[in-house]
Amino acid sequence: MRAIVVIVGRPNVGKSTLFNRMIKTGANRTKLTAIVESTPGVTRDRNYGEAEWEGKGFAIVDTGGFYTEGIDRGGAEVARQVTEHAMFAIEEADLIIHLLDGRGGLNPTDMELANILRESGKEVLWVANKIDTPAREVGVAEFYRIGADEIMPLSAITGLGFDEVMDKIITVLSPRIAAWEGVLMKTPDGIPNIAVIGRPNVGKSTLINSLLGKKRHIVSPVPGTTRDSIDSIGTYYGKKYLLIDTAGVRQKSKIYSIERFSVVRAIRSIERADVVIIVLDVTDGIVEQDQKIAGIVNECGKGAIFLLNKWDLVEEPDLKYKKITQELKDKMWFMNYVPYATTSGLEKKRITKIFPMIDEIITERRKRISTNELNKFLSNVISAIHFPAYRGRKVKFSYITQVGVAPPAFVIFANHPSALKRGHIRSIERAIRKEYSFKGTPIRIYPKKKMRWHMQPVKTPPAFPAQGETS
Repeated sequence: MRAIVVIVGRPNVGKSTLFNRMIKTGANRTKLTAIVESTPGVTRDRNYGEAEWEGKGFAIVDTGGFYTEGIDRGGAEVARQVTEHAMFAIEEADLIIHLLDGRGGLNPTDMELANILRESGKEVLWVANKIDTPAREVGVAEFYRIGADEIMPLSAITGLGFDEVMDKIITVLSPRIAAWEGVLMKTPDGIPNIAVIGRPNVGKSTLINSLLGKKRHIVSPVPGTTRDSIDSIGTYYGKKYLLIDTAGVRQKSKIYSIERFSVVRAIRSIERADVVIIVLDVTDGIVEQDQKIAGIVNECGKGAIFLLNKWDLVEEPDLKYKKITQELKDKMWFMNYVPYATTSGLEKKRITKIFPMIDEIITERRKRISTNELNKFLSNVISAIHFPAYRGRKVKFSYITQVGVAPPAFVIFANHPSALKRGHIRSIERAIRKEYSFKGTPIRIYPKKKMRWHMQPVKTPPAFPAQGETS
């Protein structure tokens, strides 16, 4: 794999700001960036990106802050897990940037982390951030007490000193970069993107950890633990899947400012997914926010699975199954094409059912029906549906054709497309699904007026030059 640079430091020293500036130097400038806010403890999981400088590329990892005591809303347990994830990232690193707060000064936590980094035996670059003006560089001298040979001044916000830091990184990583020149650590084409989404604390990260078979995400009973969308590669019988764990989606009235960013991130994760696993907490039943989340997935045209999680907490499974499936039909009526499954991410019960369901939905999303077959089907459908006259004229259908996949899309040509109301479209959709299934994926149906082409006569050029002309 390519060279890896890991940014570590106390909370709120500017790690995510530096991360965002670094990945913007790469070729993919549209890549999602880390959430940045002045609240300490915002970045909790590792966040991966790609950076490039002077034609040399490397991977960059943003970590949650290194803690020596608990943090607000998360407590000591979350602080411990965040620090643990930072330590995992350090183990992966070829170069570590220890980011210091040049405005706040040296802190005992800085000294503790510096000792850990030296013991790791990894290359370390000590950088004092928030040096916004040359005059502030005087304060850098204090940080030499940490035992470093060089402290580099930087302002991640303004870019002051950024070029020098990047030059230093490339110098240190040159042997590693040369060894892996041309190796791209991007998701190979053909790997399905699977987003896992739901309200906070429904068990999304626990489920992904079980699917991956290893500890990758922070798991905590504190709602809102996952704030960024985190990608992981999982394998099932030799086939790879990209699993995207998203931040929990809360109702707007209950969202703090930082959680609004997480909702946007979750929606963006849905947009880049092939299939979305909508995780529902069976102990709560299906609530209004679950319906809103499902609506977003449907509007984005993504394949979907309803996962009824925390089944291990159900006392009367048979009775609960009848109740929750009926609730699904009643409250998720607009997505009655979506399959569902009961599972327990914590106890890893029935989680292997998920991958075959994903494969089936992806196949359905890519399915094409020939125009000839569709038109035979349409003639039978039209005879079964009553279409009232439109402005005193009979509605006539010309033909239907499939114009897209993922999601499947169809155009129906008629003399009066405005006559096809929402109820008519739903009736046609039900008929299409009964005939061709399209399980787990929304379909789009667009009524359109058939164009009338007026052919103009075309003069055929003479085979030989006319009299008086030259060839």
